Amino acid sequence: MTRRAARSPSGPAIRVRPARELRRRRRARAHSCWDHLIAAPLWPLHGANLGTLLRTCDAVGACLAVPRFPWVPGALERGNTLRRPACVHWTGDPLGWLARQREAGARVVGVELADEAVRLADLPAARGRTVAVLGHEQHGILDEALGLLDAAVEIPMVGTGSSLNVAVAGSLVLYKLAGLL
Repeated sequence: MTRRAARSPSGPAIRVRPARELRRRRRARAHSCWDHLIAAPLWPLHGANLGTLLRTCDAVGACLAVPRFPWVPGALERGNTLRRPACVHWTGDPLGWLARQREAGARVVGVELADEAVRLADLPAARGRTVAVLGHEQHGILDEALGLLDAAVEIPMVGTGSSLNVAVAGSLVLYKLAGLL
């Protein structure tokens, strides 16, 4: 499909930027660990979602933190379509890693349906080191981890589903925390 400017009788044409122009405007190399915003799907279920979330991390300047389950490195490798390496932190024990993040001063925000949750639209951009915890796609964040959260954020839904997959939920929250929405 060829990309052309759309013409409308009532307004100016929309110019689609070519790939070479986009490449010139973006950073020339992968970011190193900025240690500011970390997406943490600590109980992953589907490998394809991890690769998608890794691409979102690159887009917003975030890192990805995942446990080294036997299948996770391969899933990241398959799902990572980036030309350069992305920033991945290996957590080991998810609960221990999360506790250490809080002790080090990070703000820990969980994406979870909870009475105290703020709506995604009301979530402020991250002002300091922030970890966005994403739960298991079927069971959410483990009960043992809920006490390690500083805040919970809820993504409002009007359909019949009860949740979004980890890649979609994580992408929405990361863009909001990065101040890009």
